[in-house]
Amino acid sequence: LDLTGKDVLVQLPVGALGDTIAWFSYIERFREKHPCRLYCMMAEEIANLFRKQYPGIDFVTKEEAEKLAPYATYRIGLFFGGDTDNQPYDFRQVGLHKTAGHILGLDDLSDIPPKIDLSAKRQIRERYAVVAAQASSQCKFWNNPSGWRELICWLKEQGLRVLCIDKQPEYGTDFTWNHIPWGCEDFTGNRPLQERIDLIKDADVFIGLSSGLSWLAWCCRVPVVLISGFTDPVNEFSTPWRLINPAVCHGCWNDTRCEFDHRDFLWCPRKNDAAGKFECTKAITAQMAIRAVGQALQERRQEEMQ
Repeated sequence: LDLTGKDVLVQLPVGALGDTIAWFSYIERFREKHPCRLYCMMAEEIANLFRKQYPGIDFVTKEEAEKLAPYATYRIGLFFGGDTDNQPYDFRQVGLHKTAGHILGLDDLSDIPPKIDLSAKRQIRERYAVVAAQASSQCKFWNNPSGWRELICWLKEQGLRVLCIDKQPEYGTDFTWNHIPWGCEDFTGNRPLQERIDLIKDADVFIGLSSGLSWLAWCCRVPVVLISGFTDPVNEFSTPWRLINPAVCHGCWNDTRCEFDHRDFLWCPRKNDAAGKFECTKAITAQMAIRAVGQALQERRQEEMQ
């Protein structure tokens, strides 16, 4: 395959923050491997994060992409139902981010966070932690009843402010609603992504779920404590502070026997009774999180002293 000098289009689904960030570094590696004229279709808001850092890529909208006549087109996405026509391997087995590398035919599948603008001046003088507690499905939440409350109390005892930067202060459906964790300062709102970056980059630690804001924090070069039981660690970027309890039911997202239902906010394929539902994160305790956050804070301070 010789793409030298050819027009090549890589299409990403619009609107998925975490997926786009997870896949983008593989697009740059593709451009380095194939000296082509590379067009990348993605949501404009996310493209604005990368445009200055990657001048060798032409970012286009969906409407602009439809007017192109590329020599080759690559469609990056999650193809469900065991589809291996559009992806070499089932994404559940290789991980959400690395599936892009496989689709693009790359050999280097290492975790490399995309480059973003981290040049803004520090806004908050005090030491602080940033948390993101909301997600698109209940299985992604930290469902331990007292987890966030205990963790935030501990963070405050360490002298840190705690900022919540979710898009919405509450999220859910019908009778199930998740609210901003008790004790957080409310920095929620539909803010530009660069504003969120400017807050995250100077935090002592970021604590989040398997969701888009955790991927954004990964780009900000801060310690990320990632809490997830419904995904296995292969699904996300590598972090020393990845919390999962393998002693209970876990990893349904990466189980090829389970088909994720996007329409069911309370999706839990193995546990139908209320007591067992979401035990994957019910069993991630506050003490587990406190231990991981403490280690992350210690490493952050050591870096600052060097």
